Amino acid sequence: MKLARKAVETYLMESALISAEKDDLLKAGVFVTLNYLTRNREEHLRGCVGFPMPEKKLRQSVIEAAIAAATEDPRFQPVDRQELDNMIFEVSVLTPPEEIKVDRPADYKKEIKIGRDGLVLRWRDGSGLLLPQVPVELKWNIDEYFANICFKAGAPADAWLDPASKLYRFEAIVFKETKPRGIVTRLEL
Repeated sequence: MKLARKAVETYLMESALISAEKDDLLKAGVFVTLNYLTRNREEHLRGCVGFPMPEKKLRQSVIEAAIAAATEDPRFQPVDRQELDNMIFEVSVLTPPEEIKVDRPADYKKEIKIGRDGLVLRWRDGSGLLLPQVPVELKWNIDEYFANICFKAGAPADAWLDPASKLYRFEAIVFKETKPRGIVTRLEL
């Protein structure tokens, strides 16, 4: 968490990249989520970028994902340095996605547990990913979760039923600041 915040603050304030400092052996998929805290204490998504596959060392992934969440999420303008005092950081460390094998696509629903499983959908025209905390935070049921993973992938809401589509699941350890620069807690989904 401290590394993610330091990476963004250094990048926005000094136009500099920090180094990972320690030589990590661990590789993991990572997502960094930035939420803006309003005066009413409401959180609004401000950026979320990451790497689903464990291709890079953990610390380097955190640095790169944090800066990208602040500056490259195509849904938002880049974060301005004045926003940092109201920004809550969240880091999700992912297990490698594993393909879900079922006899019939309709059986996917039996294999997914909301609050445990994140999803990746790969279909003929693209892919999408939803972190496991998303359906919990948005209070989705399993049908809404499946429809929204399709939406995230730019697919029709029933694309997960297409036998040519592939569905993957993963789990995440999620850490989040309780307030901007506040105590870091592990989220229990």
